Amino acid sequence: MTTLEDRPGPVRDEDAFDAAAVHEWLSSTVDGLHGTPEVRQYPGGASNLTYLLRYPDRELILRRPPAGHKAASAHDMRREYRVQKLLRPVYPYVPDVLALCTDHAVLGSDFYVMERLDGIILRGNLPDGLTLSEEDARTLAFRTFDRLIELHEVDQDAVGLGDLGKGAGYVERQVRGWSDRYRKARTPDSPDGVEVMAWLAANQPDDVRICVIHNDFRFDNVMLDPHLDVVGVLDWEMATLGDPLMDLAGSMAYWIQADDDEIAQRSRRQPSHLPGMPKRAELVAYYCDRMGLSADNWVFYEVFGWFRLGVIMQQIYYRFHSGQTHNPAFKGFPRFVEYLDARCRRAIGV
Repeated sequence: MTTLEDRPGPVRDEDAFDAAAVHEWLSSTVDGLHGTPEVRQYPGGASNLTYLLRYPDRELILRRPPAGHKAASAHDMRREYRVQKLLRPVYPYVPDVLALCTDHAVLGSDFYVMERLDGIILRGNLPDGLTLSEEDARTLAFRTFDRLIELHEVDQDAVGLGDLGKGAGYVERQVRGWSDRYRKARTPDSPDGVEVMAWLAANQPDDVRICVIHNDFRFDNVMLDPHLDVVGVLDWEMATLGDPLMDLAGSMAYWIQADDDEIAQRSRRQPSHLPGMPKRAELVAYYCDRMGLSADNWVFYEVFGWFRLGVIMQQIYYRFHSGQTHNPAFKGFPRFVEYLDARCRRAIGV
């Protein structure tokens, strides 16, 4: 039940590395590895790059940063490795990370290696051979967001992650930080975003609480077993200590429901449109009820989620526009940045 997006292919020339050098270092750290591995690259790679290291009797995953411009706090392999290492004893959906390399002579940057999880990842459409009844779709959605709730209930101090973020003032820092990122990543074909950024700055609420947040939680970062139970939560590069409603807002920005417009449907990356899948408002109400939080200020979080997604797409497009990456999947991103800006402005009435 794998999709093309889940199958690793040839390594892109711009992302190649010396497999023998990686093996020499890795085999001195992880027992039982024999021979230089076959290296394949997963075709995503909008942010950190992911590779399959295929040994005769074992398959591992290597994660590394992309080449080119990156935000100062982004693509921190040491941090991504540490988050997973410390979370795994209390949050079993974290992959088993095996080794972190900080010697740039090996690959040219920090990188880490983890065990490969086996399972189903839901992309834009269900994989061939998988069908969901309306009841199954609804159950899957709420069950998956139960895993987000469980993450937000982790005691960060008890697991050693009390220093993962700056704590109080998270909402203000996010509004300011993502606005700054957008200004720096703007290209001549992108909207100025002035009205939306001003509204977010003027209408931000206080933090509702501070906890461990994933910051990129959606179906295509979740791995399921054949019974559609969650066995893994992937891509921890943006995890931090922050406001849980901001984490939920990020998830909802990707949740395209059946009655969303045509442009939204073209951007859909998960099967959230299927009959039986709850709407965003239902998931927000479910989450807030389970967490004991109010959804009274949800319009702020919703607008922030759309704005943040637009900034992420603009940052990726900036690398493509300036020739730092040549992945053709990024060429059409400006149209969606424009769409998200318009969606934000409609929501705030400007």
